[in-house]
Amino acid sequence: MSDAALAGPGATSDADRRGFTRASAVNVAGNAAKIVVEGAVGVTFGSVALLADAAHSVADLVASVVVLVWGRNVYADPDETHPHGHQRIEPLTALFVGVVIVLLGLLLLYESIQGFLTEPAVVYSPWLVGALLFAMADMYALYWYTTRVNETVDSSALSALAVDCLNDIYTSVAAMVGIVGVFFGYPHLDAAAGGLVSLLVVYQGVEIGRENVTYLVGAAPSEEQRRQVLATLRDHPAVEGVHDVAVFYDGTRLEVEAHVEVDGELTLVEAHDIETDLVESLRAIKDVGDVHLHLDPAGIGEWKDAADGR
Repeated sequence: MSDAALAGPGATSDADRRGFTRASAVNVAGNAAKIVVEGAVGVTFGSVALLADAAHSVADLVASVVVLVWGRNVYADPDETHPHGHQRIEPLTALFVGVVIVLLGLLLLYESIQGFLTEPAVVYSPWLVGALLFAMADMYALYWYTTRVNETVDSSALSALAVDCLNDIYTSVAAMVGIVGVFFGYPHLDAAAGGLVSLLVVYQGVEIGRENVTYLVGAAPSEEQRRQVLATLRDHPAVEGVHDVAVFYDGTRLEVEAHVEVDGELTLVEAHDIETDLVESLRAIKDVGDVHLHLDPAGIGEWKDAADGR
C-alpha cells in the first residue's frame, strides 16, 4: 500500500480513495465502449474474432464493476467487525479479476480451436479494422491512465485491471492478424493467432491469482524485506537483542511481531520512548502496516532456546 494508506485515515487517504474509484469507473466506461463497438461490427460482418474479443471485454466489464463497488472498501477505517481494517478486500478483489482473466482466456482458447476446425463465415470490411484499431487505442488509454493513477494509489486490484488492459490489446492484435488473413484469403489465421494469445492471457491471470493468494493466506515476505525489518530493530542503539520475530502479510500490508531486548533498568517512560521509535522506524518501511513489539529486559534468559531473530 502507499505511504498515505500506512499513515491512516485523512486527507491523503481520501485522495487515494477518490483516485481508486475514478480509475475503476473509467475502466468500466472504457470496457463498455469496446464491447459496443466490437460487438456491433462483429455481428454485422460475422467476425468470430471481434465477437470473441468483445466477449472477453464483457468479463473485463464485470471485473471492473466488482473492483469499483467492492475493492474501494479497502480504504474504509477499522471498525468493530474489522479491527485491523479492510486490507484483505483488495487482494480478494484482485484474485477475482485474476480468476476472470483465466476463465476468459480458456474461453478464448476454446473459441479459437472451434474457429480453426470449422469453416469461418466472416466477410472482410474496413469496419473490422476500424473497430479493432478503436479497441486497441481504447485499451491502451485505459492502461496508461490506470497505471498512472496506481503510481500514487498502489493498489493490487488496479494493477490487475491494468494487466488485463494489456491482455485486451494482445487479443485485439490477434484479431487484427485474423482480419488481415481474411483479407488475403486465409481466415483460419485468426483462430491460430487467437489461440496463442489466449494462452498468454491464461498465464497472466494465473500470475495475478498466485500473487494475491500470497497476500490472503498471510505468507512471509521476501528474505530481503525480512532482513530490512531485523536490521531496523537491531540498529537502534538501545536494542541489545531481538528474538521471536514474525513478519507476514495481512492483506497487501506487512505485519511485524517481535520481542526486543533492552536494558532492564530503564524507566517505563524510557522504554516507552524506545518502543515508539522502533514502531515509527518499522512503519517507515515500504508495505509495513501494523507493528506489535514486546520489550524484554536483557539478560534474564527466558528466550535462550529461541534462535536470534526468529
